[in-house]
Amino acid sequence: MTNKTVLHAKHIEAGAKLVDFHGWEMPINYGSQIEEHNAVRTDAGMFDVSHMTIVDIKGVDAKAYLRRLVINDVAKLTVEGKALYTGMLNHEGGVIDDLIIYFFTETYYRLVVNSATRVKDLAWMNEQSAGFDITITERPEFGMIAVQGPQAKAKVASLLTPEQTQAVEGMKPFFGVQAGDLFIATTGYTGEDGYEIVVPEDQAADLWQKLLDAGVAPCGLGARDTLRLEAGMNLYGLDMDETVSPLAANMAWTISWEPTDRNFIGREVLTAQKAAGDQPKLVGLVFEEKGVLRTGLKVITPFGEGIITSGTFSPTLGHSIAMARVPRSVSLGDTVEVEMRKKLVNVKVIKAGFVRNGKKVF
Repeated sequence: MTNKTVLHAKHIEAGAKLVDFHGWEMPINYGSQIEEHNAVRTDAGMFDVSHMTIVDIKGVDAKAYLRRLVINDVAKLTVEGKALYTGMLNHEGGVIDDLIIYFFTETYYRLVVNSATRVKDLAWMNEQSAGFDITITERPEFGMIAVQGPQAKAKVASLLTPEQTQAVEGMKPFFGVQAGDLFIATTGYTGEDGYEIVVPEDQAADLWQKLLDAGVAPCGLGARDTLRLEAGMNLYGLDMDETVSPLAANMAWTISWEPTDRNFIGREVLTAQKAAGDQPKLVGLVFEEKGVLRTGLKVITPFGEGIITSGTFSPTLGHSIAMARVPRSVSLGDTVEVEMRKKLVNVKVIKAGFVRNGKKVF
């Protein structure tokens, strides 16, 4: 039985090609993946992300619980609405999921986790809550629409009430605010400006239609993937999973090592890995010749083999890009080889991240 989001009828209406995405029937595109990709880079596009899981954590121990649960430190969050990106690890130091946490008060936080990992995430969070005075509440009564691109905020602004306009005015990146019935956040998965909007289910289709009427292009999972890869953003299940350390997934920046007495789950394993310096690392690869770097292709370096975790043709750059897990001794700027159709091709190693705000960044 496939799940359908509250916007399913709008996708059918728009002629979307639908696919099964981890048990959800979701649009892969509405005709042209490349046109949808380019709409987000040059104007404004929107994605139905209602399949994402919203979880509210409330209670006197909410802060203490999250300081143990995730690798980043929610104690950094002191301003209402501020968000942080983090990872949730198992006891072996593998990534159960990556997620965003919004701070409302020290007894109220909102988490947004991946849909593909929903069941195991909720089970793990409940298991780890023993001894903490908290409630963990999934919020399936909301839809979520991501509006992204250089014109995204202006097109959303045309639909807001004066009160909502005031609520989002001057909002910095990685913040969220309750604006009337909408929870509006300056987050995204494209490398562009924009909002992710949490909307009550019964208002979601109306908001989607108003955005369409304002000239926002509907975009599917295909464009979402090429956009996030150009932005150098990880996709759970490809770039990391429960067998992969955050140190090997370009997530070291999300680990708060200080204070040293914060005993987050996986800390001992990560400390040993850091000391050993033997974890592979996630890098970007650039291939400007003809051909596409694909997930699973072998990377050959002087220090041993690696593997491409995510690869695609970049519509913005006009050539192939990838993220790859390679031995730690590989340096940025190196040339390595990829085995493509039984022959070796030279690719350049760069920091993961290729396009931001419509521009090449390497």
